[in-house]
Parts: sequence; structure tokens; C-alpha cells
Amino acid sequence: MECPHLSSSVCIAPDSTKFPNGSPSSWCCSVCRSNKSPWVCLTCSSVHCGRYVNGHAKKHYEDAQIPLTNHKKSEKQEKAQHTVCMDCSSYSTYCYRCDDFVVNDTKLGLVQKVREHLQNLENSAFTADRHRKRKLLEISSLNSKLLKVNGSTTAICATGLRNLGNTCFMNAILQSLRSLVEEFRKTLCALWQGSQTAFSPESLFYVVWKIMPNFRGYQQQDAHEFMRYLLDHLHLELQGGFNGVSRSAILQENSTLSASNKCCINGASTVVTAIFGGILQNEVNCLICGTESRKFDPFLDLSLDIPNQFRSKRSKNQENGPVCSLRDCLHSFTDLEELDETELYMCHKCKKKQKSTKKFWIQKLPKVLCLHLKRFHWTAYLRNKVDTYVEFPLRGLDMKCYLLEPENSGPESCLYDLAAVVVHHGSGVGSGHYTAYATHEGRWFHFNDSTVTLTDEETVVKAKAYILFYVECQARAGSDKL
Repeated sequence: MECPHLSSSVCIAPDSTKFPNGSPSSWCCSVCRSNKSPWVCLTCSSVHCGRYVNGHAKKHYEDAQIPLTNHKKSEKQEKAQHTVCMDCSSYSTYCYRCDDFVVNDTKLGLVQKVREHLQNLENSAFTADRHRKRKLLEISSLNSKLLKVNGSTTAICATGLRNLGNTCFMNAILQSLRSLVEEFRKTLCALWQGSQTAFSPESLFYVVWKIMPNFRGYQQQDAHEFMRYLLDHLHLELQGGFNGVSRSAILQENSTLSASNKCCINGASTVVTAIFGGILQNEVNCLICGTESRKFDPFLDLSLDIPNQFRSKRSKNQENGPVCSLRDCLHSFTDLEELDETELYMCHKCKKKQKSTKKFWIQKLPKVLCLHLKRFHWTAYLRNKVDTYVEFPLRGLDMKCYLLEPENSGPESCLYDLAAVVVHHGSGVGSGHYTAYATHEGRWFHFNDSTVTLTDEETVVKAKAYILFYVECQARAGSDKL
């Protein structure tokens, strides 16, 4: 929105020496010292935490509005209102008086100058940190964390990834996808070389910072969100013309289906869509006149709700009711659903919004089926985690009953075997830790950043999965080439 308060609130110099040291995304709140969600006041350059941490940025604004009763305000105090602040991670600007994000700037462009200054500070801190870590790697000995099998230590064909500072969300996804382009290729190639020293994906991380501003800094991120951004940007780069198009533009309504039934996103097909791309048919029926609307939507993954009746079931062995299965989540996704009052369908025949039903069918299955279990949901102020255990098969996941035309599918083209699992440990999306399980040459490995251990199927099936990667059975033989 256009904010009318910028001229009275943006008072700091873009190169202010009052800024704290270090990278802006890691600055600490001046009250509680939390480095989560730091915001800088564009009036006085003080740093406070956001409303979803302890809310000291908003309190700073509120305290500044209390009139000084003991003595008269100076003219400068009268004008400075401390109403506008900037997110030190995403560099978005927010006005507390307008209670909305700001898109305009002052006549002198001070907001943009502060934004560029913070970006320069962030990049400088990141470069310095890279040099420091590289120096430590040069003087350190080989990583002694080798695979332990039956009490003895042996070398294995898998390599861990170093945690660069709350980057387990990235490591878990990379360790699951053994399918930017150049750095991504180098990182994936290093994963299965069996080096005794953990590989440090600094170059890829630096590229991620440059092309995905949302993931700058060292705060914890959502692994599923990172995976989607990564696949979308890879898809764009493989088209040969990446120009900073946002994810929203990738999945715009002009997504098309080619005559050969390939999954095309943004009008093009790449190796990303060839591997992960599927097609959904979305059917909406008006409950008043019966008009049916059909729409084909390409997808790279499916996000599945955990049904409400299972949300109190936190472990596989817990009693009190049946265990939630992956099939329960898939049925919930594809079952006929009546849309509520907030999602009324614009019926072209009735020429107004009407009550309606919605149903998804899968028109085309991908070679690698990525299933995301929606474990995080918003309440009034917080994003809570659904910690329910969901039972999933290691082999033979049959997707035939969810297909639009199952009679046109081969006997094995609907069967999938599990290839990798991403797990979130902890209670919230902004905290906790990510690890991954992945299978290679018939053995299962547990990836915990730089530590790689051999594990067994019994351990894998007990995991509280966040993201599941299934490989089409008939493509199994060539899966290592993907």
C-alpha cells in the first residue's frame, strides 16, 4: 500500500553507523536478545523482534506514541514517529499506523537506500563467513565421523553436508533429491562419492542467496518451501532464460498441457517437469444449477492435509483409535468436498457466486511422486505443528484409485517405492531441525547434516515424515540416473 507516514518516520541515514555489527538477518532484539525475525526502526535504527517472536518492534512503536507529560516535546520529537520499520531478512517495509506493508518510498528514495545498505551488509558478512569457514577447513583434519556397522568403523559411499548455520532445511532436501544448475549438479555429485570429509555446499548456498532473497540469512527455513523454490528456479534456468521471475509467475494460470500429455509449467517442459511433473484435474460443480467446470493444473508435488480425526495420535504404538495412514491423507485430498462460504464459486451460468463442490483427480502421475504432509498450520498468532504419526509404505504405493482414467494405465505405472523421507524434529517451523532418510543401492542411510549413518527399514517407517519421495516402480532401474 501507499503509506503517507514515510516522510515523518524515515529519518536514519542509509549508511548509519548506529547499525549493529554482523549480518542484518542475525541482528538481535535490543530487549530480549532474540535473533529471530529482527526488524529495524527507520526512525532511530534500533532493532527489535517481530510480533510472532516477542513483539518488541510493535511495542517500540507503541511506546513512542505515549505523550511526554512531564515536559514539552521538541519539534524533532514531534515529527519522528517510529511508525515504519524494515524486516532485516526480507527487506520488506511495514507501517504500524497503516498496519500494512509499504510499497512506496520517500522523495529522496531513503527506504530503497536503507534496503540496499542492509543487503550490502548481509553480503559482506556472508563473504567474510565463507572465508573464515574455508580457513578452518584448510587447517582441520579429516572428518572422523565414519559409518559404524556392528561396532566397527568403515567407509561408505555417502557423504554428509556441513551445516552452514541453520541450513539443515536445505541439506535435508538436497540429500533427498538425487535427481544454480551447475552448483546443484556439483553438490549432488558429491553426495555419493563416499568422501570421509563432509562436503560444504557453500557455493550452492551463495547462489541460493543471490536468486532467492527469501532464504538469505541464517534463520531456520521451511524445507518444503525451499524445495519448491529450488525446483521452480531450476525449471526456469533449464529453459535457458532465467530472469528473476517469481514463483507466482511460474504457476500462473497460463500453464498449459502439450499434445503429448507432458507436464508443462509456464508453457515449457524441462527435466524438472519430466521427473517431478504431474497433472491434476480440478472439477467444480455448482450446487444450484449443476454446471460443471474442469481445469487442468500441473504440479511438482502434492500437499496433503492430515485428517482432523487423527491429529491427537502422536506415535505409531499409541492406543486410542486407528493410526493415520498415507492413504487416509490421499483420500482426504481427492474426496469430494463442499466449499465453505469463504470459497464460493463464480458460476458462469448463474452469473454469481454460488455454493459448490470440488474434487481432484490425478490426470497424469509423475516419475517421482513428492508428497508433502501439511504439518504446520496457522492459528490466530502462531504457526503450530501437527505432530501426528502417519503410516507410509516402503514399497508398492498404489495410486491407481486416484487416477482420472485408471483403465489407460499399465499394471506397474501406478506403483511406487519409497526413495527418501524428510523429517522435521521440533515443535515449530521457525525452530527445530531437519534430517533425511534416503535409499541407495538397496541400503537406507540417515543424513543428519555432516553425519551419515547406515540405518534399517524398521527405523525409517517409524519416522514422522514431513516430505515423502516415491519413485515409479518401472522407472526404478533408471532412478540413479535422474
